[in-house]
Amino acid sequence: MKPDFNKIPKAVLDRLHKLGIKQVQDLILHLPLRYEDETHLYTIADAPVGSPVLVEGEVKHAEVTYKPRKQLVARIEDATGELHIRLLNFYPNQQQVLAVGRRVRLLGEIRRGFFGEEMVHPKIRLVSESTALAEALTPVYPTVNGLTQPTLRKLIAQAIEGRALEDTLPAALLRDLGLIPFHQAVQLLHHPTPDIPSRALSERMHPAWLRIKFDELLAQQLSMRLSYQRRHEQTAPVLKAKGELAQRLIATLPFGLTNAQNKVLSEIRHDLASPHPMQRLLQGDVGAGKTIVAALAALDAIEAGYQVALMAPTEILAEQHYKKLSSWLAPLGIEVAWLAGSLKPKAKAAAIAQVETGGSQLAVGTHALFQDSVAFSRLGLAIVDEQHRFGVHQRLALRGKGGSPHQLMMSATPIPRTLAMSYYADLDVSIIDELPPGRTPIKTRLVSDTRREEMIEVVRKVCSEGRQAYWVCPLIEESEALELQTAEDTHAALSETLAEYSVGLVHGRLKATEKAEIMAAFSRNEIQVLVATTVIEVGVDVPNATLMVIEHAERMGLAQLHQLRGRVGRGALESSCVLLFASPVGEVAKQRLKVIYETTDGFVIAREDLRIRGPGEFLGARQSGVPMLRFADLERDTELLERARDVAAELLARAPQVADTHLQRWLAGREELLKT
Repeated sequence: MKPDFNKIPKAVLDRLHKLGIKQVQDLILHLPLRYEDETHLYTIADAPVGSPVLVEGEVKHAEVTYKPRKQLVARIEDATGELHIRLLNFYPNQQQVLAVGRRVRLLGEIRRGFFGEEMVHPKIRLVSESTALAEALTPVYPTVNGLTQPTLRKLIAQAIEGRALEDTLPAALLRDLGLIPFHQAVQLLHHPTPDIPSRALSERMHPAWLRIKFDELLAQQLSMRLSYQRRHEQTAPVLKAKGELAQRLIATLPFGLTNAQNKVLSEIRHDLASPHPMQRLLQGDVGAGKTIVAALAALDAIEAGYQVALMAPTEILAEQHYKKLSSWLAPLGIEVAWLAGSLKPKAKAAAIAQVETGGSQLAVGTHALFQDSVAFSRLGLAIVDEQHRFGVHQRLALRGKGGSPHQLMMSATPIPRTLAMSYYADLDVSIIDELPPGRTPIKTRLVSDTRREEMIEVVRKVCSEGRQAYWVCPLIEESEALELQTAEDTHAALSETLAEYSVGLVHGRLKATEKAEIMAAFSRNEIQVLVATTVIEVGVDVPNATLMVIEHAERMGLAQLHQLRGRVGRGALESSCVLLFASPVGEVAKQRLKVIYETTDGFVIAREDLRIRGPGEFLGARQSGVPMLRFADLERDTELLERARDVAAELLARAPQVADTHLQRWLAGREELLKT
């Protein structure tokens, strides 16, 4: 008898929805986190200390005590010995279960306490002498507050019993892949027998887990490939240009393009000249020269008679782009509009009017670009910088401004191969894999914060040579728990110690105009030392700044540290990055600092970041529109991922109905994930 969702109480239904369970199929794929072994009963005397065990006995004593705190204390006995039980938080029904004379079965860890061996907060079940032991391991499912394990177990058992767990994949394919049938995998994972090695289950390496993980990866590959195919069925403006505007800009530049820049530019141009919307991800390490490539792509679109929108996640970064692009494009007679949340109403209205009439061929801004009041006359290309900071819905809103414009997404956070194969499989990827000539490698030093005064003297020396420095603090507000130095305190201390130099302060609480003024003064060398929070993480370009000191580097993520370090070393001058750390340093923080110290290669750093953090955190906003993996692990299951990729291509080409059935099982009810 399968569960009828119409008959489930609303309170239970609401909690199921929080777990993503909206239909019977979702219950079947709601797999256990772990298992409890209630198949083997120990006598109290033989039960090992320190690991979960099942024991049984009669309650000989029970009382509520109030010293040192309120707790329910009981004692049970069997023929071999006695065991104390303590419940620090308890309900009246637990007092009833532990009434003297009752027979109970307890599951928990035994430890040695003040009164002898005891269990604290065991799982308690009322039994008789004839109550049978469980024949399979007891599943423990992911849940939310108010939804009990027995309720989940009952619903899942009904779902499995009331449904034929037919296979979505042909038997011949399963044989070739060495995978077990779906029904066998599901039955085993919900009710494994005690003879199955616990490690194979906990580490998800049992053949049943391999089948489930393969199916999940295959569903993700199919959804991404279908998304890619759908895009190629849409039409987009054909942006064919002779490249005259681009050539005029290149002629004015003090530098030539690298081979890598030329290569990705030709890939972008090939897409722009196609009648299908481009969705290309342009990757390049910090300082690789992505902005000039984007500018040249924009010029091709403008030359073809269309408008371009460039969106950045922060006002500082958006304004940097606006200033740089204006300086490049204004001499070519191209009007660049600036649209940001901080603009005064009159200036904003004027900018919107220019965009609507087509007077501005390029609009640069923040999320203000997707507001309903902004309408483009003829949008042909949307460029999104630091695309991982935007949710899919925000990117779709910008794309919707002009039907199906081409889309170029830029990221200085390189995407490891496993992510490119999975979460980004619907995008074409271009990589700028060389830095422009004349860049001096950055030296990275790890320094204990006990040597802070020495570092201030290093800052003084750098400034005395006519150079500039950043001093970065992770938080702006005092936090006793983290004991982090605040940016305001640091600014006051450095201003006093380095009285002969101008010390500026920039942080997230400043108005956009104030930030811009301070950044402009730093660019002109009117400020020699800039104390900042991580608002300077991306987009700041001051070649004369050659020293970066990062306080409490142990608190920061790898991608953030790499981005911050990339603010120096932007010219031919030798640059250094000092990572100040406070002891003791946790194990994960040690791993991060070791990676950032040993390499400046963004791809190596990204791969290690993925290993340390896992894909959920690494992806950030990207996950809001892509099927996330619940069971597979990209680092450990690369071989399965590669097989799933090959099978997805084969199924879509030769057996689309099989692909459709498989997607229905894994993504039914979440079709919006197929449309990003």
